[in-house]
Amino acid sequence: MNQTMETILTRRSIRSFQVKPIPEEDLKQIVDAALYAPSAKGLQTWKFTVIVSREKIQQLAAVMGKVLGNEKYNMYCPEVLIIPSNKKEAPFGRDDNACALENIFLAAHSLGIGSVWINQLHGICDRPEIREALRALGIPEDHVVYGMAALGYPDDSPIAPKERIGEVAYVR
Repeated sequence: MNQTMETILTRRSIRSFQVKPIPEEDLKQIVDAALYAPSAKGLQTWKFTVIVSREKIQQLAAVMGKVLGNEKYNMYCPEVLIIPSNKKEAPFGRDDNACALENIFLAAHSLGIGSVWINQLHGICDRPEIREALRALGIPEDHVVYGMAALGYPDDSPIAPKERIGEVAYVR
C-alpha cells in the first residue's frame, strides 16, 4: 500500500491530547496542506487562523460552551486550533473549507499529530458573543466558520477503526 493510502486509512479522530507543543515547522506543513486544498474556481476566499495559545483556545471554548449550554465544553483541550473561515457570500465556501480541513487532518496524521473536527461554530457564528470572540482572534466580520481542526499529540493510542460501510456502485 502506498504512503498516501496508508495515511488515509489509518487516520482517526483524536479526542484526548498531550500537553506538548507542536513544532513550528510541522504547523507550517499542515497549513501549507490546507492552502493547497481544492477551491471552487480557484477563488481561495478563505482565511486560516492558527491559534497556538491553549489559553486563547479555552477562552473561545468557554464562550462557545456558554452559547451551546455546555459549561464544560473544551474542544478536547487541543494544543493548536486551526480555524478556516470563508467569506459568507462565497457560494462554495463550505466545500472549500471541508477540503482544506481534510488536508489538515491528513497532513497532521502523517506527522504523528492527532486531530479532530470541531463543527459547533457553524450555526452560531453571528451570535454577538461568538462574533466578538472571533473578532478578537482576527477572523473577519464577513467570514463564517464551518468547522475547525483541533490538533495535538494523542494522549492514548487511537481506537481501531470500525468497519467502513456505505453503498458503492460501479457503473460500466
